[in-house]
Amino acid sequence: MHDVVLVDTIESYCGAGGGAIDEDTVLGAGSWDAALAAAGAGPEVVERLRAGEADAAFVAVRPPGHHAGHRRPMGFCVFNNVALTAADLAASGERVLIVDIDAHHGNGTQEIFYSDPRVAYLSLHEWPLYPGTGWLDERGEGEGEGTTVDIPLPRGATGDVYLRAVEQVVEPLATRFRPTWMLISAGFDAHVADPLTHLSLSSGDYAQLVSALVPLVPTGRVVAMLEGGYDLAALRTCTAATVDALLGVRHHPEPPTSGGPGREMVETVRRLQG
Repeated sequence: MHDVVLVDTIESYCGAGGGAIDEDTVLGAGSWDAALAAAGAGPEVVERLRAGEADAAFVAVRPPGHHAGHRRPMGFCVFNNVALTAADLAASGERVLIVDIDAHHGNGTQEIFYSDPRVAYLSLHEWPLYPGTGWLDERGEGEGEGTTVDIPLPRGATGDVYLRAVEQVVEPLATRFRPTWMLISAGFDAHVADPLTHLSLSSGDYAQLVSALVPLVPTGRVVAMLEGGYDLAALRTCTAATVDALLGVRHHPEPPTSGGPGREMVETVRRLQG
């Protein structure tokens, strides 16, 4: 997972008071405890789901994680919370499907599992956009070839494009891969109001998207983990819609959207996947 040198460096850096570790990511004295809590939350939730305490889970933690790779924290991310949870599940014999719906590509998650056949990674993200990864030819390597699927979408993509991607790409991937668990990197920065991105989703779209994803694995085997989202009002409504969708409750704070670009890209990815 993460290189021990990275872990030791973060601990020492925070212990010394923190500071900037890249152009986007700043640590403080309390960041070590926060990052540890975020990293450990996923495995803890998995154990509670296995014990039958709930049918699904939403993990609301900060800092987010999907940009953090083996040796490098970046993009507001320190440790890769979703990847740590997936690695823990895979080590116990599970097959894990990670669906990343953050507007930014989860380069760290992809890097960690790029050659791992036990974990499939699929990302829906804006292109071009930070961090500049996530194009069609990034499909995994070695034993993991074919278990990485990137769907780079143009500015203005709407909720109907995401639902089409679930039907034409995600569902067939799940049929082939047969996951026993799904982890959702639930970034809400694809909302139309987000100041850092240019996609056009609404909170109603997130409700529909999560509702379409949940049936792809058995009940009690879905964990959504908070990633990005930088408009506070949108973050609030999207979170509420997502949690209700995990509970099987229909809650659309805003109407779903349609008519934006991106269908051609979904069709291209569908053809590539065979």
